[in-house]
Amino acid sequence: MTKFWTATGPAGAVPIQGKEQRMSGFKDAPPDDRSELSPEQESAIRIVANNLHRLNDAVVKAVEAGVTVELMRTARYHNEAGNWGDQLTPVVRPGK
Repeated sequence: MTKFWTATGPAGAVPIQGKEQRMSGFKDAPPDDRSELSPEQESAIRIVANNLHRLNDAVVKAVEAGVTVELMRTARYHNEAGNWGDQLTPVVRPGK
């Protein structure tokens, strides 16, 4: 299985000017030459990974702005070949 992202830093925390700023800390990992995925599958997974990175960054920004964000599976997409993928919806609660 190919890894497409890695985390850096302890829990994604980066010290800035005496404060600790939470960041997702995800970056692209080098391609895994042992992958059994086709180039089309690799491309599709990279798109998911890149969008997940952006989603994680958006969640961090929302939490830092004072809201709670929970991602819940609201659907599961199935194709005719037996593959499936979860689809998510955010549940947002105002901060205290």
